[in-house]
Amino acid sequence: MLGGSVLWFRHGLRLHDNPSLHSALEEKGFPFFPIFIFDGETAGTKLVGYNRMRYLLEALDDLDSQFKKFGGRLIMLKGKPNVVFRRLWEEFGIRKLCFEQDCEPVWRARDDSVKSACKEIGVVCREHVSHTLWEPETVIKANGGIPPLTYQMFLHTVATIGDPPRPVPNIDFTGVKFGSLPECFYQEFTVYDKTPKPEDLGVFLENEDIRMIRWVGGETTALKQMQQRLSVEYETFLRGSYLPTHGNPDLLGPPISLSPALRFGCLSVRSFYWAVQDLFRQVHQGRLTTNSASHFITGQLIWREYFYTMSVNNPNYGQMAGNPICLDIPWKSPEGDELQRWVEGRTGFPFVDAAMRQLRTEGWLHHAARNTVASFLTRGTLWLSWEHGLNHFLKYLLDADWSVCAGNWMWVSSSAFEALLDSGECACPVRLGQRLDPSGEYVRRYVPELARMPVEYIYEPWKAPIDVQERATCVIGKDYPAPVVNHLVAAQRNKNAMKELRHMLQKAPPHCCPSSEDEIRQFMWLNE
Repeated sequence: MLGGSVLWFRHGLRLHDNPSLHSALEEKGFPFFPIFIFDGETAGTKLVGYNRMRYLLEALDDLDSQFKKFGGRLIMLKGKPNVVFRRLWEEFGIRKLCFEQDCEPVWRARDDSVKSACKEIGVVCREHVSHTLWEPETVIKANGGIPPLTYQMFLHTVATIGDPPRPVPNIDFTGVKFGSLPECFYQEFTVYDKTPKPEDLGVFLENEDIRMIRWVGGETTALKQMQQRLSVEYETFLRGSYLPTHGNPDLLGPPISLSPALRFGCLSVRSFYWAVQDLFRQVHQGRLTTNSASHFITGQLIWREYFYTMSVNNPNYGQMAGNPICLDIPWKSPEGDELQRWVEGRTGFPFVDAAMRQLRTEGWLHHAARNTVASFLTRGTLWLSWEHGLNHFLKYLLDADWSVCAGNWMWVSSSAFEALLDSGECACPVRLGQRLDPSGEYVRRYVPELARMPVEYIYEPWKAPIDVQERATCVIGKDYPAPVVNHLVAAQRNKNAMKELRHMLQKAPPHCCPSSEDEIRQFMWLNE
């Protein structure tokens, strides 16, 4: 039978709230081809570490398992999307290609090429918005054709648009006819009869420590985690507490963050947003549901939207060169092995090192830890470009996507803000560790060299007397490195540099800046 539709998975690795799936199954009498193509770039596979690739493959395996229950499977193969879709058209006469919008400019050339090829062969191309709450181009249009330069301006703009759409219903797969690939495809492409392993795709463990697996990819797990999260939120709403981990972050708790699932689209951002909003209204029975309260409880989701909107028409958003919203801060070139020591968690500052090692072994960091290591690399201590940090995070961080990750790095490094943050407000890696983890258990877990160091020296082990170091079997400079720099000296130097930059940029053209000091403190997890 000629005809049929293709659902091209990229992000949006789920069946719930999937408008593209609805579109692909409008006519159930024709073959349906759900497909994921390993093209070396899609879903962030151009720069990818073992944990990120493993998470992606688990998400694909979960989709495959769900489709098998309905009599089909997820087609997984290596190739170029244009070539694959043309062959499907030649072999089956497919009529429709459906996919979720990838709004970031890094995907534009790929998608424009596919749309052009579909137009050439007469295949209908349907692109649907569900990876973001609002379509970024709609936000820009509502703001007069330019991106909102501040977060508060963004909130005002989306308020004029209205609430984001509700999730679409789940699909009934009764009567769906799944298509399968003929033998010739196996000869032309690398087709996987079962979900590949990272090693099958050329991604290997860099060290044995990375075998510490805590995060599981896939829609099934993500939906369970969302329900668990909602139970926690319900209790906090009843107590009148919002964002309970903001002032006291749980650095050692179980892997309950939903950010990796949102990044890969295993969980719909609209489903999560509306579940939290509806729960909030249910608890308060319609009271205290102003826009400000609404945006406060889902603040991190709104920041995600803001960064997507700021990047959508800026192909250089992930770098300094040619990036109109990024300040040209004269970062220094790495000296000696300081960058490598930051990457490997050997800076000699225990809280920074614990965070960097957690990143490489588990693929996740609490927001407070992310800000600490980002500030340390850039304006806080080392004065190195945020671009180094962005590339490292994109490789190892499970929830890192281009727009949000680059936005966070520019924010923390003061690279995208006219009102430069005072370097004195930067998180001190010693003081912040003492505040967030006073017992030192976080450091003991991820920096085992310091496991026996007394708590009074755990964040400044170089100050421990030599006999204390020897009893702890951790002699500084031998078992654990001495500090890569003198933080106090570096912080003062950077503070002076920031002061000079503020003076130079007093008449800089408008670009992104914080809306208030409160916003700065909330974003950076700083005390009053």
